[in-house]
Amino acid sequence: MKSGRRSAGIAGTGFYVPDKILTNLDLEKIVDTTDEWIRTRTGIRERRIADVNEATSDLAVKAARKALEDARTCPQEIDLIIVATTSPDMLFPPTACFVQKNIGAEKSASFDVSAACSGFIYGLSIANAYIKNGDCGTVLLIGAEAISKIIDWQDRDTCVLFGDGAGAVVLRQSKYGSGILGNYLGADGSGTDLLKLPAGGSRLPASHETVRQRSHYIKMNGKQIYKFAIEAMTDAIIKVLEKTSLLPEDIDLFIPHQANVRIIESVAKNLNLPKEKVAVNVDRYGNTSAASIPIALCEAVKQGRIREGDIVVLAAFGAGLTWGVSVIRW
Repeated sequence: MKSGRRSAGIAGTGFYVPDKILTNLDLEKIVDTTDEWIRTRTGIRERRIADVNEATSDLAVKAARKALEDARTCPQEIDLIIVATTSPDMLFPPTACFVQKNIGAEKSASFDVSAACSGFIYGLSIANAYIKNGDCGTVLLIGAEAISKIIDWQDRDTCVLFGDGAGAVVLRQSKYGSGILGNYLGADGSGTDLLKLPAGGSRLPASHETVRQRSHYIKMNGKQIYKFAIEAMTDAIIKVLEKTSLLPEDIDLFIPHQANVRIIESVAKNLNLPKEKVAVNVDRYGNTSAASIPIALCEAVKQGRIREGDIVVLAAFGAGLTWGVSVIRW
């Protein structure tokens, strides 16, 4: 590794999902859809929905405290907090600053990463760089979403897909030969119209007209996203494996972004990975955007599916269009 510096390793994990469960049968009462239609096309059976008074930072704080406890780390030891989210508490200040205040990490720098569903992977790459460069000793990285707040519950094409939750990891310098072995990030701005939240920014400020047109809710072209996701993740995984001198058969656990079970199965098939090497929880949580991978990672750790020395591959795609992969030796 460059200059003999060691990469970042995950020292602790924790996740939180709201108590409220919204099933496909519940959605049948809201929009023109069916449980069978949702399950066969997405693999989703239910998702978690934040309380009316729960913001993204509230979910992030609960996940963060669990990760800190798991890592036996106090908030005062944190040098940097990164929150990956597409549903921040506010456009500014950063959601990470709310987290910093509420967990008492007054010594940490804090900022958000906006890379949609790829945000956690982008955040891992940033955290790794800070730790490798010696600028930070301990980084708290959180993927958190209260995405139900920006869903159009009259749009059956999007409201069935998403859910709320947060996952967090504590990162420190790893042992030699372990930790983050490689990252691969990508973006294609020509796809900015495929998945977006049109209004509320400087391009289309809030107005009576934007509210009337329901422009403050997620808009998505699902068919084009589907094809892009399979190709982008497969290609990126192959490239980062080559970069780290590994092969698909070296993967012990593949943790993909939990958007659609058919996308996950297609990528796994392209890599010739058996089901037992693929983490899937989209059936229980839906697409939690930037929180999807850390929630699945935390569950896998809790279930004992990851052991010391295992090769774990995390891969995501999202609006932007963005995508990214991280390879970790546990």
